Amino acid sequence: MTLLSLICFSAALAFPGFAATVSGRVELVDSRAPAVRQHHDYSGVAVWLEPVGAARPPVPLHVRMLQKDKAFEPHLLIVTVGSTVDFPNLDPVFHNAFSNYDGQLFDVGLYPPGSTRSVHFVRPGIVRVFCNIHSSMSAIIMVLDTPLFDITNTEGRFEIAGVPAGEHDLNFFHERATQTTLRSAGRRVSVSGERVSIPAVAISETGYLSIPHKNKYGQDYPPAPDDAGFYPATHK
Repeated sequence: MTLLSLICFSAALAFPGFAATVSGRVELVDSRAPAVRQHHDYSGVAVWLEPVGAARPPVPLHVRMLQKDKAFEPHLLIVTVGSTVDFPNLDPVFHNAFSNYDGQLFDVGLYPPGSTRSVHFVRPGIVRVFCNIHSSMSAIIMVLDTPLFDITNTEGRFEIAGVPAGEHDLNFFHERATQTTLRSAGRRVSVSGERVSIPAVAISETGYLSIPHKNKYGQDYPPAPDDAGFYPATHK
């Protein structure tokens, strides 16, 4: 460690309010997604820091995941443990958001246009969200026990502000990457200055398989509804 780094590190310990910014860039490789291959769109990668050792519990959030144009918006949402997510239905048709595997299980039931339902997330994990009516709708809610996170933009860049001095584990999540790939991309980061730049990280999509999901009853989806207010039975 250089003398300047030692000075910065000492200053950070002397002033508890010290906070740094950790930034970097992620590049998706070996992808079959048209947006990545043709337009070099590297957005949608979750990046977060977990302090090594004791850390203060994060402040819960209250945010929204819209249901609009038969899609969840945003597709990827990050919240802290204890947060509440509203699911307002902005479409002129019924929706039924649910998650029945991974992360926290929930089912808000069928509800009409112009109304909303809420879910309180109590433990960390990756929650895969679907609609029991429209099989094409999917989203991911990441529940973290740290407030230090960001999502990459189209250029793959991320920036995490308010990082305290010390050692942190840098983690990544991308829905089209395997757990082995994501674990190998992680690294330990030492924060001792006001800005920390992470060398570019390549995340491969090799090994990703898209598997159709079932409805909330574990069955195949029936034919698509006509959106006229009638929906066929989805369970026996």
